[in-house]
This record gives sequence, structure tokens and C-alpha cells, in this order.
Amino acid sequence: MGLRQFLIDAWGWLNFKPVYADPTTGDPHRRAFPSAHATWVPDEDVRRLAAYTVLAAYDGNQAGELAEVRDGPDARERREFGDPAAFIDAITADVLGDEQRIVVAGIEDEDTGPESEQARAVQEDLLTWAEDEQLAMRMQQAERKAVGLGDAVYRLSWEPDKRRPVVRVTDPGFYFPVLGDDGGEFPHRVHFAWELPEDTRHGLKARLRRITYDLAPIRPASVSDADRYGRPLRTFVGGGDGAQPVAGDTVDDSGTLWRQYAWADEPSRFTCYLTDATWLLEDLERTSDIDNLPLDKATYARRSDGEVLHDLDLLIDFVPVIHLPNSVPGAEEHWGKASLATVLQTMDELAASDTDAARASATTGIPILSVSGLQDGRASLQVEPGTVFKLADGGRMDAVNTAPQLAQLLATVEALRDRAAVNLRLPAVSLGTHDPAQMPSGYALKISLGPLDKLIAAMRLARRHKYQLLLRFVQRLFIAGQHPDWVGRSVHPANVVFGAYTPTDRMGVLEEVATAYAARLISLETALRMLAEGGWPIEDIPEEIERIQSRAFDQAVALADATGDSGAVRDYLGLPPAALEEAPAPVLPDPPPSPPAEGERADAGQP
Repeated sequence: MGLRQFLIDAWGWLNFKPVYADPTTGDPHRRAFPSAHATWVPDEDVRRLAAYTVLAAYDGNQAGELAEVRDGPDARERREFGDPAAFIDAITADVLGDEQRIVVAGIEDEDTGPESEQARAVQEDLLTWAEDEQLAMRMQQAERKAVGLGDAVYRLSWEPDKRRPVVRVTDPGFYFPVLGDDGGEFPHRVHFAWELPEDTRHGLKARLRRITYDLAPIRPASVSDADRYGRPLRTFVGGGDGAQPVAGDTVDDSGTLWRQYAWADEPSRFTCYLTDATWLLEDLERTSDIDNLPLDKATYARRSDGEVLHDLDLLIDFVPVIHLPNSVPGAEEHWGKASLATVLQTMDELAASDTDAARASATTGIPILSVSGLQDGRASLQVEPGTVFKLADGGRMDAVNTAPQLAQLLATVEALRDRAAVNLRLPAVSLGTHDPAQMPSGYALKISLGPLDKLIAAMRLARRHKYQLLLRFVQRLFIAGQHPDWVGRSVHPANVVFGAYTPTDRMGVLEEVATAYAARLISLETALRMLAEGGWPIEDIPEEIERIQSRAFDQAVALADATGDSGAVRDYLGLPPAALEEAPAPVLPDPPPSPPAEGERADAGQP
């Protein structure tokens, strides 16, 4: 007798659902997850894609529809009132905070050298780019997918028409990295693939589209071309043995091509190639997986500038894809964990209790009546408003009171919801279900938010390096695209800083900062940063410092007394250098009179 396989992996928390893990094989149900069992999907990705479908069903109040595939029509009778979506929205809002700011290292320094000026210019250009690309909305999209599904994916590309990098958020169900033995933190080959349904109106058959980023050794230059059937492809310049390298590349004695990137100190022999191809599903063999498709049957797409996307050299030495896990992955792991992963059984119990409560409320609103001794002798009757019962002698009517059972069911619902919140580390005050005024003190409120603080700290830790990487890639794409404002610039460390996620005591923060600054324990930069994190509306710290110093006349007087340098004082106040006053023309005295000539009287010519 075979034993059921005991499987522990990144999605083992879903094994309790029979529709996800078949009791005999342990595999996801094929009718419930047909896309996960497509012939081109690698075996190691089947459970991951099925898990995304289950999580999306809970988020969309469709878990009953998914369970119907195995449990029959009765599964659709369950009530789902949006509790999973409410928890996902709450965690997403807490992770993002009340604002998101891009901060470039070095912009708060008082140094006015070229490096600081360039850092400030990079800051301004990144803020402009974020506004043009609606980065705040893209982050909202990605973070909700990360919280709800466990993973999210950013995809960057240089858009020639817009003259800027473009950021897109891609569903992790379309993401197929080729992972190595190191856990795949930075995979060298990444696929995005999805099926396109048949379109009979336009005469299109079912297809598979795959976008591939491949970090590979540099090859000779290629140009857009077409084969003998007119299908687009790329061919090497010069062809065959006469292939020419890309302008600026060098060839060593072994024939290896090297390229010097503007952001690197040493030359590299790698570049990233982009391919966007489509296959007819009928042309794919059952043995083909996403990383091994017949290239001779592919149709390649064109970019907006006409370039054929077939091993197109992007002139960058990195894969412009950022995988965003919801949690810190395990050692040598790549995938994150959904926030609701450990409470899905509680969500099932909550839905079952809601279903029972809905049924009980029907009998409470329209009570069950027991009537005996009817004069007409009917065995059953329909009760409506205004109904009159004519009873014979000794007849009686009783109502079955189901209100106590309904109250108990509602109490069970609240208990399950509270337990889910506790396991998710979401205090009632953070969900808005508890009155903060009932807290005995602010310290007690802060203690109650302790589990949430630890949760958000861990989730932001998983994201910190990813957003640093995203902003680094944006700067490199600006440089690689030869944007005129970025010529000659270097890549500066930058990060996305998330705002506060809990209510803050602004007056308490102000008192703390003012006391520390007055005692010379913190700098003005640190004081303003603390105020900004405490909820004060400070958008640009360097600009705020300039405004403060331009009115700090007492400090300017102290600076003048200490240094005696009027130029330093004017610079502190943000004033331009004093103009040099033009010296007045010298006034010379009249020359003395000349002595009389010899033999001439001194009084000659006078009367």
C-alpha cells in the first residue's frame, strides 16, 4: 500500500486543501488549475502557479468557486465577505506607509563640491522620472501582489520614444527565472510567458508569447532583417566570419569581445539580450518547456523604433528585472511567502461561520412557527404579514427562537477574525476596530503596536535592497540611452524611504527634536529628518535647511563674530557674493604756481 507523499516546500502551507494537493498524488487538481499544467510549464513551477490561483481566489471572494471543481455545487453556497482582501489591503498600506520618498545619498551634505551638486541633480531627475512614470501607483500595484501572492516583479526597459526608462509591474504567474545553485538571487536568464487565447473574429489561433532576458557573452553587431518568408529576425553585420563588433567593443587575442560600461570600473564580456517571440500552441511539442522552445517556429516582435526583438543587444550588463519577495526568502531560496499563507485555514473557518450565520439569520428574521388546532385542518401553511390563524378549542401557536444561536455564531465570527489578526500580527487598533481613546496611555498604545512594528520591519528589510537595485537600474538605463542630461554622470546610491504607518504624536516628536537640537546633540539635518518621519510636512530636507538658514540672523551674527568672514556669512544666509564697489576717482590738489623767469618782475601784468 502506497503512502501519501509528505511534501514540505515553499507552498506546503496549502497542502491542507484537497483541490491543491490531491490525496493520492499530491499534485494540484488538473481541472482546477489547467494553466499550471500546460505542456510548456516546468514541473517545478506547477505548485507555485497553482498557489497563486488559490490566493487570488481568496482575495476575490472566489474560493467557493475554486472548491466547486472538486467538492461539487454545494461549495458555492459558502459566504465570503471580503475578510482576506481587507487584511491584504491593511498590510499593503502599512508596508508602504503614508508616503514614499526617493533619497539620493549625499544630498543632505553641506558640501558644495561637484559631487554634491551632481547628487542633487540626480535627485531632481529621479523625482521627475518617478512623477512621469507614476512610480507611486506602480509601487501600490506591485506591493499588493507581493502581499497577496508572495511575489511581485518589476520590469524596466528603455523607451526610445519617451527618452526615459519605463517601469512595468508584471504578475508573478508570468515570471519564470532560470535559477542556479545559488538560489537565483540574480538569475542570468529570465522568461515572461503567457498564453493568448484563440481569437476567431480575427482568425488568430491560440498562441504562447515569451519575453526573454538573457545575460550572455557579447556577440558581434546585428541589424534588423527578415528571412525568406518575410518574418522578422536579426542578422550579424558582415555575416559569417566577417561579423563586426559593436562600435566601442574590443577583441582580445582569444577572440573574446569586451565592453567598457560607463558605470563600471573594469570592462565586461557580458551584455543583456532581449527576445520577444510568439509560438502557435499547436507547434509546441509536449516535451518542450519554457526554456526549450523551437526557435525555427517563432515569430519575433518589433520595438517602437523598428528594431526586431530577436537577441537585441540592450547595451547593459544586467537583467532589468527586479523580483520583489513579500518576506525574506529562506537560505538559497528565491520565492517569498504570502501574508495570508498561515491563516488560510482560519479564512475557511471564517467563511463557514459566516455561512452558518447567514442561514441562522433567515430563521431569526422569519421565525419558524408551530401551529396546532387549525380549524381548516391544513398540515402546513405559508406565513405572511397580516396572516390570521383560526384555531379550534385547545389550539396553540409557538415560535422557535433562534436568536441565541445567531448571537453565538456572530461571536464565533468575531473570535475567528480576532485570531486571524493576532496570527497576522495586526493589532485591532491598526485595523481601526479598536478605539485608541480606550488605551490607558500612549505607552500602552505603542506596546500594543509592537507586533506590527516587527512585521513591517521584516517586510521592509526584504524590500530595501530591491528598491535600491531598481533606482540603480534606472540611472544606468538613462546613461545607456545617452540622455543628454545624464552624459558624464555616475550612478549614485539611492533608496526609496517609506513613511510612517502608525499615527504619531507630532507634538511629542517636536518636543523631543527641539530638546535634542537645542542641546547640540543632533544636527539640523537629523532634526528635520526626524520631524519628517514623525509626520511633519517636510518634502525636501535640503531646501528646508536653506529656508531656515536664510532667516537665521542670530546664527549669522555668531558666525561673523567667530570667523570674521563676511563671505561665509552671506553663503550661510544663501545670499550671492557681495559686488565690489567701484572706488571713487582721486581728487588731486592744484599744482603750485611756476616761479617768474629771470629778469621778469613778479608783479608784471598787474596794475
